[in-house]
Amino acid sequence: MQATSHILMIRPVRFAFNEQTAESNAFQDPEAAQNAVEVQEKALHEFDAMVDGLRNLGVDITVIEDTPEPHTPDAIFPNNWVSFHANGTVCLYPMYAPNRRLERREEIISHLQKKFKVNNTLDFTTYEAAQQFLEGTGSLVLDRINRIAYACLSPRTSPEILEEFARKMDFRVVSFTSTDEKGRQIYHTNVVMCIGDRFAVICTESIINDEERAYVLQTLQQTGKEVIEISMEQLKRFAGNMLQVQNKFGENILVMSTQAYRSLLPDQLKKLEKHNQMFYTDLYTIESNGGGSARCMMAEVYLPVK
Repeated sequence: MQATSHILMIRPVRFAFNEQTAESNAFQDPEAAQNAVEVQEKALHEFDAMVDGLRNLGVDITVIEDTPEPHTPDAIFPNNWVSFHANGTVCLYPMYAPNRRLERREEIISHLQKKFKVNNTLDFTTYEAAQQFLEGTGSLVLDRINRIAYACLSPRTSPEILEEFARKMDFRVVSFTSTDEKGRQIYHTNVVMCIGDRFAVICTESIINDEERAYVLQTLQQTGKEVIEISMEQLKRFAGNMLQVQNKFGENILVMSTQAYRSLLPDQLKKLEKHNQMFYTDLYTIESNGGGSARCMMAEVYLPVK
């Protein structure tokens, strides 16, 4: 199953512009870093509106409050430190920024175990000591049906850990390099592409190597995905940072921000609407300060229900 109706989200307490991640995340806007109290208030409003909207559509969301201490300005993006899999495996990931490593909380997993079965934990966090990183489903865009892990290599996505993940979780790796218009490596794969059950959204313009681009497109087509291309400008507006989820009725919903939705062209929307109901919500404060959007805020829970 590609999409799940069970989602984990972390409600922000001290959301803020994270100086430790800004060097490798060009999507963060230093000019957006206003008064800390005001940024937190706006981010909380955006978060709550997203949760309410998805719940009204029948999506099952576990919301856990972040803690004031230690200060974790990016805790709103839990998909980077943990992923949950249908065989009952929980994966823990090594994080680039030291203050993001503090987001890993055992009590979050314990809370989920009240409802879901956890059979095994794979802990990749020891790679942090070697300055090697793999930031969960930010680094990995998973085709769970065909067992393919797409990954754009960057300071946050190490080939060595990528291969270990693939070996232990039985995925095939399709790796490539993506850069922005200034030639900077794009920090996470999930701003470049989104995989749905029958479609893929991708900015192939960002893949500078011709052979890599051709291989990615060939793999998507061979696995039966309708490829929907987005431009570099749309990528900058988080049009690649979408996630397909399901509601309790088994209906597919494509979740994105208002900024991403408004960047899409009529033909692109028509193609996406064949496969999903569309849901979008205003996330401008979270996007401009955190450098991530709707997909980054959701950690999918595929664990078996007890």
